[in-house]
Amino acid sequence: MPIEGDILALAQWLSPSFPVGAFAYSHGLETAIHDGTIAMSEGLQTWLEDVLRHGTGRNDCILLRAAHAAPTPDDLSQIGDVARAFCGSSERVLETTLQGTAFSTTAAAIWGGDAADLPYPVAVGAASAAMNIDVTTTAAMFLHAFTSNLVTVAVRAVPLGQTEGQAVLAALAPLCLAIVEETETATLDDLQSTAFLSDIAAMRHEALQPRIFRS
Repeated sequence: MPIEGDILALAQWLSPSFPVGAFAYSHGLETAIHDGTIAMSEGLQTWLEDVLRHGTGRNDCILLRAAHAAPTPDDLSQIGDVARAFCGSSERVLETTLQGTAFSTTAAAIWGGDAADLPYPVAVGAASAAMNIDVTTTAAMFLHAFTSNLVTVAVRAVPLGQTEGQAVLAALAPLCLAIVEETETATLDDLQSTAFLSDIAAMRHEALQPRIFRS
C-alpha cells in the first residue's frame, strides 16, 4: 500500500521527538494527580474524556481547522488571539504559546516559510495548510498526540504501568475521531469550555510544590 508523504510529515511534526517540549507540560494533570483525584487508569480516562469533549481537545480542533482555512496572516493572528483568550490560566497561555512558537520555528527551518508567534493548534493548522495536507487528518493526529502526551504524564506521575497507559489511549481513540468529525463545520463561534475541574487544576498548578511539569 502506498504511503502518503503528508502522513509522514504529520507523524514527524506530532512525534514526541519534534522539539516543542510537550513532555514538560501536564495541562493541569499534575495537580489532579497530586491531590489524589487521579490515582488509577479509570480516573485518568474519565478526566481525559472531559478535557477532550468539553475543553481543550474540542477547542483545539476548532482552532486548527480555522487556522487551516485562514486566508491571510492577519486572519491567523486574530485566530491566535482568540486561542490565547480561551486559555483558562496563565500557564496554559504559556503552554500553547511556547509550543506553538517552537513548532513554527522548527517547521519553517526545515520545510520553509516564515516562523510565526502562534498558539500551538493555530501553528499546526497553518503549517498543514501551507503544505496542502488534509485538515481532517491533521486534526485527528493532533488530537491523538495531545491525548498521548497527557497519558504519558500519568504514566510518569501516578505512576501507571505502560500497558495501562496504552489501554487508556486506545480507549480514547474513538472519542478523538468523533470530536474531529463533530468539529468539521464548527467555527470560532462554537468555542466553549465546561471542563471546569481541569481549568481549576491548571490554575492551582502555578502554586503547586513540588512539581515536575511546567503546567
